[in-house]
Amino acid sequence: MAVSTVYTPPSLNSTCSISTPTKTHLGFNQKQVVFYSTGKRTSKRSFSSSSIITCAAGETVVIGLAADSGCGKSTFMRRLTSVFGGAAEPPKGGNPDSNTLISDTTTVICLDDYHSLDRTGRKEKGVTALDPRANNFDLMYEQVKAIKSGVAVEKPIYNHVTGLLDPPELIKPPKILVIEGLHPMFDERVRDLLDFSIYLDISNEVKFAWKIQRDMAERGHSLESIKASIEARKPDFDAYIDPQKQYADAVIEVLPTQLIPDDNEGKVLRVRLIMKEGVKHFSPVYLFDEGSTISWIPCGRKLTCSYPGIKFFYGPDTYFGHEVSILEMDGQFDRLDELIYVESHLSNISTKFYGEVTQQMLKHTDFPGSNNGTGLFQTIVGLKIRDLFEQITSTKTATPLEATKA
Repeated sequence: MAVSTVYTPPSLNSTCSISTPTKTHLGFNQKQVVFYSTGKRTSKRSFSSSSIITCAAGETVVIGLAADSGCGKSTFMRRLTSVFGGAAEPPKGGNPDSNTLISDTTTVICLDDYHSLDRTGRKEKGVTALDPRANNFDLMYEQVKAIKSGVAVEKPIYNHVTGLLDPPELIKPPKILVIEGLHPMFDERVRDLLDFSIYLDISNEVKFAWKIQRDMAERGHSLESIKASIEARKPDFDAYIDPQKQYADAVIEVLPTQLIPDDNEGKVLRVRLIMKEGVKHFSPVYLFDEGSTISWIPCGRKLTCSYPGIKFFYGPDTYFGHEVSILEMDGQFDRLDELIYVESHLSNISTKFYGEVTQQMLKHTDFPGSNNGTGLFQTIVGLKIRDLFEQITSTKTATPLEATKA
């Protein structure tokens, strides 16, 4: 028998666990918690040589991002991880088809990995990946809860290339875990684990325009096949995905522009950032005067605007019975370096220094949406999540210190 020793890390609210691989009823190797320690003690226990020690300084902060396929989740993830620093990359030495992205601070897991049916299985049973019956919510809940508590898990992998369920991969608890996909807010148990949630709401008109641009221009699909694909998904999307936006703390809604009459190209967009009031550690962004209703056309000497221009709106509203603040941008920027003029009129954007939003946008000019409200609001939400993370971790650090003094 090998002997493993757990040394308590410097943090007073740290957790260490020793776990051993065990087969679950689902056939995956999960980690079962055997031991944990807090305080200043050093403890010894005997375990098999295959035991794994996992330590985490407090709980992991969990962020949920929901959206339909092809609605910008990957771009949002890249903007978010950029705010925290460090490039997000697949696990080193792991499955080359892994959906997981890891950076210095964040780990992003794709909830497609919790499909209970592979591509063939879904076809045989006549269900789509959007259908809850094609997903294992029990395992999703168990593993997100474990990671949030500081325990490593063996997460399954859904291979998007082959359509098969690959052997699992080890996920260690990061400082921030982002779960992104179709169903992060569908299951109430998983929803209750989230510290903050975002829904990307792309209107049918914009989604159709985007899909035509991508699938016809890049993949050679016919217009008829694109329409058929969208219509086939719509009933399940309406039933299982779209309702999740009522639970989100922030919604980024992408709509056709109102600046060009009867526009159907989807190149100029009207984007709304819908922010729920009363969310812990989150203060909604506002334009000029908090709580007022404001329309603003910033085009002029300090902001270059070609046709059809740019228009901002800010004001209070209700959304699924919740009090919200809405910040809206219609149009697109000609010069991103001039964005700082708009940034200077926004408050509660959680920047570390003057011009940080503009700097982040300029870093990623090649990202989709960098010249309109999608990129702007994704960047701002990323900064708000950083601020939320810092507030949560400072609170957790302060609590044990206060208890020690008492």
